[in-house]
Amino acid sequence: MAKKRPLDTWAPWVALTGIIIIWQLICTGFDVSEFIFPGPWAIVLSMIEFWGPIQGHALQTLWTTTAGFLVGIVVGVLMGFLIGSSRFMYNALYPLMVGFNSIPKAAFVPILVVWFGIGTVPAILTAFLICFFPIVVNVATGLATLEPELEDVLRALGASRFDVLIKVGLPRSLPYFFASLKVAITLAFVGAVVSETVAANEGIGYLMMSAGSQMRMPLVFAGLIVISVMAIVMYELFAVLEKRMTGWATRGMDMQP
Repeated sequence: MAKKRPLDTWAPWVALTGIIIIWQLICTGFDVSEFIFPGPWAIVLSMIEFWGPIQGHALQTLWTTTAGFLVGIVVGVLMGFLIGSSRFMYNALYPLMVGFNSIPKAAFVPILVVWFGIGTVPAILTAFLICFFPIVVNVATGLATLEPELEDVLRALGASRFDVLIKVGLPRSLPYFFASLKVAITLAFVGAVVSETVAANEGIGYLMMSAGSQMRMPLVFAGLIVISVMAIVMYELFAVLEKRMTGWATRGMDMQP
């Protein structure tokens, strides 16, 4: 396995440091008002000042995002298995799924508010609605692209269609599945925050809307940074899980210098 070079490890941190320095120099050099575009130092001070509320709202957003994401995994895997295991279901449901996914999920928030009221439930459902589609597509693709020759050999050896899907199709679709999780978790944060800005009284989205109405722009940007950090941490978590669970699918890449 090729070793990761030190430059590759530190590259994101070097790029981030450079962006922060340039950002602060622009804000200081051009005397940009904090009400328009706060600098990194003003954002840090705001995070320190309001750390208690930020922490509470961040935990709420993390909870709603995780809940919606878990529901998305269950529904996405079941629908992906249904669509990918049958050519008829693939042709019948896939176009409908594409059409549903093209609808802006923010448009569902008012409907969810009417059904469930303002609070946590609309945020969870919005996170679910926006994140389950990549899981469905990737699981269905992993099952639908099973090589016909391999399936013919297995059927000739006495395996049923269900045996082929469970023992070969699902393991083969694991790389697709874990790749979709990395995309879905970031989308789940988007859905939860969008709902919180419209139909919640807690969460990072609510905090940002409240801060924006009071012209506390450093606090608004602090909320954005907190969301980004949580999304990056969750993304890396699933990236590590993907590497451990599907290392067999990328061992050829690991051998490259």
